[in-house]
Amino acid sequence: MKKKNIYIKMLLALALLGTGCSDKFLQEKEDLGAVSEEVFQDPVLGQAYIDYVYGLFLPANNGTGFIATNDNSENGSYNNVFAQTTDELAGETDFNKEWGQISYRNNHVNKYFGQRMGTSVGNNTWTRLRQINMFLTEVDKYDMPEEPKNLLKGQMYFWRAWQYYELMKLYGGVPLILTAQNPTFENIEENSVPRSSTSETVEQILADLDMAMELLPGRWSGADWGRITSGAAAAVKGRVLLTWASPIFNPNDDVQRWQLAYDANLAAKNLLEENGFGLYKTGRLENGEAWGDIWSKEVDNPEAVIVYGFNKVAKGGNFTKNSGWEQAIRPRNINGAGSVSPTRQIVESFPMKDGKAIDDPSSAYAYDANKFYKNRDPRFYKSFAYNGAVWPYSGDEEYTVWTYSWKVRNSNDVSYTPTETQGANASGIYIRKASNLSANNAINNFEESGTDFIELRFAEVILNLAESAIGVNKLNEGLEGIKEIRERAGIENKDGSFGLAGVAGDRNKLFKAVLDERKVEFAYEGKRFHDLRRWMLFDNATGMNDRLGIPVLNGTRRTGYRIIVKESGEEYFGADDPLRAGDDGAPVIDRDAAETEYPAGVSTQEEYLDYLYDNYFEVQVRDDMDRTDLEPDWTFKWYPQYYYFGLHQQLLETSPYLEQTKGWDSMNGAGTFDPLQ
Repeated sequence: MKKKNIYIKMLLALALLGTGCSDKFLQEKEDLGAVSEEVFQDPVLGQAYIDYVYGLFLPANNGTGFIATNDNSENGSYNNVFAQTTDELAGETDFNKEWGQISYRNNHVNKYFGQRMGTSVGNNTWTRLRQINMFLTEVDKYDMPEEPKNLLKGQMYFWRAWQYYELMKLYGGVPLILTAQNPTFENIEENSVPRSSTSETVEQILADLDMAMELLPGRWSGADWGRITSGAAAAVKGRVLLTWASPIFNPNDDVQRWQLAYDANLAAKNLLEENGFGLYKTGRLENGEAWGDIWSKEVDNPEAVIVYGFNKVAKGGNFTKNSGWEQAIRPRNINGAGSVSPTRQIVESFPMKDGKAIDDPSSAYAYDANKFYKNRDPRFYKSFAYNGAVWPYSGDEEYTVWTYSWKVRNSNDVSYTPTETQGANASGIYIRKASNLSANNAINNFEESGTDFIELRFAEVILNLAESAIGVNKLNEGLEGIKEIRERAGIENKDGSFGLAGVAGDRNKLFKAVLDERKVEFAYEGKRFHDLRRWMLFDNATGMNDRLGIPVLNGTRRTGYRIIVKESGEEYFGADDPLRAGDDGAPVIDRDAAETEYPAGVSTQEEYLDYLYDNYFEVQVRDDMDRTDLEPDWTFKWYPQYYYFGLHQQLLETSPYLEQTKGWDSMNGAGTFDPLQ
């Protein structure tokens, strides 16, 4: 794909700017920290520098994006920690377990803030900012032609804003460093920059985004597709102001904050549409066809406002940047890793196909917990592969996922045996969102995948605008935004509002509706943690859960699906797989029966699957995804201090001029920095 060219340029940039580079290129002619002034004169070298900075923020080879984020890592690496600190994934993290004490000495501080600038080169918050500031500080001192220079500067203004926004949403106000500091271990005064207020930090972020919008084009083409555009900068401005308007920073529900967010998101939507961006609708909307194909389109994808590109270059090559997503989500039986296990809590968040919640008695479709896959939102079938679902790949266009299990004998001491002979995932259901249905497992086990991750989709711009509209009491406009997302998803419109007629005119119900829509539309795209956090929905400490009618995550366990097999109405026990035919047939019934072997009244594979669920499968709650070795049982534990993270001991000891966040301790006593200022 053409975005491979950007990655090649990043590698060239690493070759030019990283360790082990040409001594001639790295000769310090102007004390530019191992960067020649030629970078600020030659647009080609300047672009290589900018591409190097892109690479500091993006996932590495075999990375994923999606559930992985880098905003809890001090070295730029991506991980699933924040996804596991939600209802999307199970597992204990530093931010969902019980601690004896909330302290700046513990790992729950979140080290993303980084360490004081040292002399070594690494990928952390302040080294990224130094690379950006160096370019912005130096490039105007040289004679690079104006047009390419402005394009390069626009991208750097964007990434500086991005970095400061990532800090702001976690900590509130942070030190605003806008020039390249000299690396040192000494406590020199010029590097001792205190924390600015949150409002000052937001102001600087917005100023940088405005500069990016002014300098960048509305669209790139060809090999430059995937670079930051003016519309991307505008969309991030909308995201920033939405965060600033949200309860975490706007506890008094100041409508002026919502108005700023509304204006910014409306401007972003208009600018993007003027440049050919919009919801991906190629193909039919029915059955979620267009929605499911969002990730199959790469260059010129209208949905892709900010996109992290990958390629299918052979593993081990100099220019290889494979996506690890396909390999991570595919079952082990076909050489995938089976390492992503969605929770029952998220699966049950997907509504019925008329848009009504599964527990809404007014829905035209009655929810059956034992056949949970029936009559669901079309996005359900594009997001999950359940027991009996067909999930094609290049080696088998009819590959069917089976996740049932059984015991060899009736005893509590005996564990369940999965039908998946190479090992099962933890939840009895798979993520298939953004999967390539022609992916190849014969070459390095799905690893040579080029599926891009869209960090900011046009759908988010619409929902950001909808939420902001609700905030300023443009309630019908907010509802229309959610309806636009549901229409593209292929949801039926039986009530004139795609299942949302019951929330019209009620601000709190509409806020809940937009958050619920984000939960489904962006499931497993790295958005859930920050949505829960900015609305302060982990613990009901502010009463927000009661106000919106959203369940509290604190004190719960994430669960999955255990699907057992019945024989004559009773649970099957035996040594052999009950549904796989051997020489003497299947012990219970053949799951792969030919059409000629279907029972009376059954004529299709879909009907046969329903028959198996009605007569041979029992769907149970699987409650071993979170820890099972504690008494009393482990449950999710969120502390209110995590809404505004503190600074770690190591940072405060080397930078004692930094003010600790309120609610956290330090060597100087209780924190005094107010993130609400």
